[in-house]
Amino acid sequence: MRILQLLKFPLWGSGSGTYARNLSETLAENEKHQVAIVAPDKRKPKKVKLYTVKLPFFAAFTGHPEHKKCKLYHELSADELTQIYDAFFQTAINAVKEFKPDIIHVHHASFLTWIAKYIKNVHHINFIVTAHGTGLHNTALNRQMFEKQTTEALLAAKRVTAVSGDTRKWVHDLHGRDFARNMRTIPGGILAKTFAAQRDIKIINKKYNLKNKKIVLFSGKLTPLKGVSYLIKAAKDINGEVIIIGGGSEEESLKKLAKKHDIKNIRFLGYIGKNRRQELLEFYYRADVFVAPSVWDEPLGLVILEAMACSTPVVVTRKGGIPLAVKDRVNGLFVKARNSTDIAEKVNNLLHNENLRTRLGNNARKTVLEKFTWKKIATKFLRIYRASHNGTNSGNGNKKHKH
Repeated sequence: MRILQLLKFPLWGSGSGTYARNLSETLAENEKHQVAIVAPDKRKPKKVKLYTVKLPFFAAFTGHPEHKKCKLYHELSADELTQIYDAFFQTAINAVKEFKPDIIHVHHASFLTWIAKYIKNVHHINFIVTAHGTGLHNTALNRQMFEKQTTEALLAAKRVTAVSGDTRKWVHDLHGRDFARNMRTIPGGILAKTFAAQRDIKIINKKYNLKNKKIVLFSGKLTPLKGVSYLIKAAKDINGEVIIIGGGSEEESLKKLAKKHDIKNIRFLGYIGKNRRQELLEFYYRADVFVAPSVWDEPLGLVILEAMACSTPVVVTRKGGIPLAVKDRVNGLFVKARNSTDIAEKVNNLLHNENLRTRLGNNARKTVLEKFTWKKIATKFLRIYRASHNGTNSGNGNKKHKH
């Protein structure tokens, strides 16, 4: 089967980019399938054909660590949105002509769905959509520009998937329930081969002077929705060193907050990209606790799953898709959103109780390997692709094909 993915963002530096990249690479491991991606990136995934979108300027929903001064979609003028739309449209059409996909998979319930609907009407290629939370956040901020056309496109899609139950509900709230029968919930996952049971710490202990220190880790995009300010306020009461990895619109204000409160046990390491991936993996394994203090109903964060895959217990809020993977006192601990006192208390509980830390960490890894690997997720999508492809293909009328 020939599968074309449409993505608005680079393949590194965001949750949806990681989702699309890992799904594509996993699908492409099977020689029966050929995969291509349309995205604004020049870094080619393994065994996947890349069609690079050359944007007039970069825009994001809530910011992007590789484009610190990017524009936000909900602030764009009609002319600016048109410029970006044209760039994606031309690249997608060229990809369709050259790659000749059997099915198109669109990431984000946003304007790429409009392009997929056009392709379906003109080239007779069916498409599915995966809704990621930030795209819906953008629609909620600017309903007039995005809502109507996106709703029409979702109705034309063969299937719509959401990365969490909360995201699925949000799709229904914004776009109605007329396509509810065609919706599925499929969260992201981890590449099992990347996460061995143990990993030698070769770089970070020496580089960052971490020997014999208790480490509390956050990794992710630094935006207000992630709630990192509450971890920073908790840091003064945490009996360990707090490491903040990531970049974003809130990075400077968070540093100022730490300075204002004279917090000494916190370090900002910035965004760690593809070239320093080994460092990030070592931090996941090296950390005693991983904290995700999100304050909004986001999808299940892939960084949470990656930490869990490294047998690192997680302290998280009960928001969005997080409870899909985390069960309180089974493989992690829940804290109240926007509550620094609760964060400090739960983190210290784990730092001071090695037996609890080990039990939750081992259960966390078991959970991820059983339920959240990309191999399992790719199998689910293949079933959807086959069912959605059934029949109408580019240049082939209603003739069915075997792949």
